[in-house]
Amino acid sequence: MRRSLFTGPTMAVVALSALSGACARDSGTDTVSVTPLGAEFMAQVAPTLSERPNFVDPRGPRMDPTEVPGRFPFYWTRAIYSGYGRRGWRQSWATDYPKGDQQFLVVLKRLVRLNAYDWENAVPLDDPKLRRFPVIYAVEVGGMNMTESEVEGLRGFLDAGGFLIVDDFWGQREWDVFEYNIRRVYPDRPIVDIGLDHPIYTSFYDIEEVMQVPAIGRTQYPAECYGCVPHVKGMYDDEGRLMVIINFNTDLGDAWEWAEDPRYPLKYSTYAYEMGANMIVYAMSH
Repeated sequence: MRRSLFTGPTMAVVALSALSGACARDSGTDTVSVTPLGAEFMAQVAPTLSERPNFVDPRGPRMDPTEVPGRFPFYWTRAIYSGYGRRGWRQSWATDYPKGDQQFLVVLKRLVRLNAYDWENAVPLDDPKLRRFPVIYAVEVGGMNMTESEVEGLRGFLDAGGFLIVDDFWGQREWDVFEYNIRRVYPDRPIVDIGLDHPIYTSFYDIEEVMQVPAIGRTQYPAECYGCVPHVKGMYDDEGRLMVIINFNTDLGDAWEWAEDPRYPLKYSTYAYEMGANMIVYAMSH
């Protein structure tokens, strides 16, 4: 049984309701109408009428470029690395960015009640301020081609206790590219399977199956390559703590980005958000 604040289709609606506005004032009255789906949840957390902001977007202001991070306990941080996109027209680190990151934060804050910065936060691997953020997220690492300074920056981040989440790369060729790059960071650390008995699968939700999460255009045939099977793999530090989690042959980020789209199956977006919540709760508590 999963431990959750809400179940069923409500999860997929959370992102939509938060971004498009879940409550609206009834014309000519002082009452507030709430959409039926998720009404119980919204009623529990809605501010009083006098406290309700008069702007549409409930998210707070963006971080000033000169601001030193630290106003929030948690910043969902996208790793910027050198590389190339699958189609050759943009760098792979920016896939599903920024919508996927923004929408993931909207849902994460409601699921986990995490005090997090509302907006995307992309930081280069060789930027010294990377160590201000305990968790970083790297996507489409099958197009990764790190510079030496990025290799050193990632190694320093992980050695200092940082946690790396890897997502959205497929097939043997892309695995070989990622493995070559991560071996430049740690030549000798083994990459191992993370079985369902690992505590990361129960850190917030109870996850009983590793799903293959597809891109929005591939929901009928989830795999992006023939015979690709989803895997969750990882790398441990010298103290036996998980420091890198690798979601291979799956695309959690696309489910985060398109969860509110009726074309996207609920089972995939639910798993993706549950797995995302578990990875962050585990990382922040270990």
